[in-house]
Amino acid sequence: MTLSGPLLGRVETQRVVLFTRDDPLVLESGGTIGPVEVAYETYGELAPDGGNAVFICHALTGDAHAAGHHGDPERRGWWDNLIGPGRPLDTDRLFVICPNLLGGCRGTTGPSSPDPDSPDGRAYGLRFPHFTIRDLVTVHRGLLAHLGIERLHGAIGGSLGGMQVLQWALDAPEQVERAVLVCASARLNAQNIGFTAVARTAIMRDPGFQDGDYVGSGRGPDHGMAVARMMAHLTYVSVEALALKFDRERRRGQQARQTFDIDFQVESYLDHQGRAFLERFDALSYLYLTRPMDYFEPFAEPGVDLGRVAAAGTRFLLLSFDTDWRFGSEHSAYIQQHLAAGALDSEHREIRSPWGHDSFLLDVPEYHAAVAEFLA
Repeated sequence: MTLSGPLLGRVETQRVVLFTRDDPLVLESGGTIGPVEVAYETYGELAPDGGNAVFICHALTGDAHAAGHHGDPERRGWWDNLIGPGRPLDTDRLFVICPNLLGGCRGTTGPSSPDPDSPDGRAYGLRFPHFTIRDLVTVHRGLLAHLGIERLHGAIGGSLGGMQVLQWALDAPEQVERAVLVCASARLNAQNIGFTAVARTAIMRDPGFQDGDYVGSGRGPDHGMAVARMMAHLTYVSVEALALKFDRERRRGQQARQTFDIDFQVESYLDHQGRAFLERFDALSYLYLTRPMDYFEPFAEPGVDLGRVAAAGTRFLLLSFDTDWRFGSEHSAYIQQHLAAGALDSEHREIRSPWGHDSFLLDVPEYHAAVAEFLA
């Protein structure tokens, strides 16, 4: 099977208001949000019977722009190596949908959006209600209804995206024929929770955070946000990957005297990652999207009905990477154990990759082949 082909060309981001002030999104907590605008992109053509749709749930800092380009062929979507003609998500036969999720900052309503209850048009800030992984899926299901699609050929997501796919398959299995969870988790451990706690603290203790009301002020928590990204990025790559890329290489030569300036190449790399992140992501979205991950534990919910999932015939593929220590293979194994206990059609594969958690974004041949085979 060919796993590569021509790249997608120019694509457009579309927008739709799925919930309004009069008909708001009702959150799992009982709170409401309205209006809710959703940014999304599609690739390929929807079959007359709607049976070839694949839904992409993006990870923490992703967005709707998963493939193709917006005018500059050098700046392509974040999953461009997976989507397109002849690729694992083959747009010659599949209709691929990718929205920016609720709480985001790339076109979908989130905490940096204007608060309709504010008399001066201020952003929601910390007045935005907290939400759950299930709430993210509720918005996805709203988009699916808007597109007139009743059942997905597949849903796929990595990391936080995999959590959304799992929640969707458990809540509405009749809508998901195949579920692909890549380096996902159904129960964060204390270390996972600790990392995001430190990241949120760095942001919220930055004076530029201004109690969450920094949007439009000309000053934000840039320092805290950059530090949060630098630390998080370290958890997305493996010891092996850092050794392959940088080892102990220095910018000023091995004999340069010791200072507090950036000297080691890995320091320069992390500094770049932190600064670049400020250009494309908002600190409020970072806060709001990390918190639902901490609380996500679907198999512990008293109402989970695996019998319903089995009756719907939903199939599961869980993929993990041997050097991922953020959501290691034990997380996927935990999910598969629960699915197997419910007699669900599920498989877990651990794939060799030197690149750690970020492997799900990269062109790892065995990984891509597994996705293509499962969705064939």
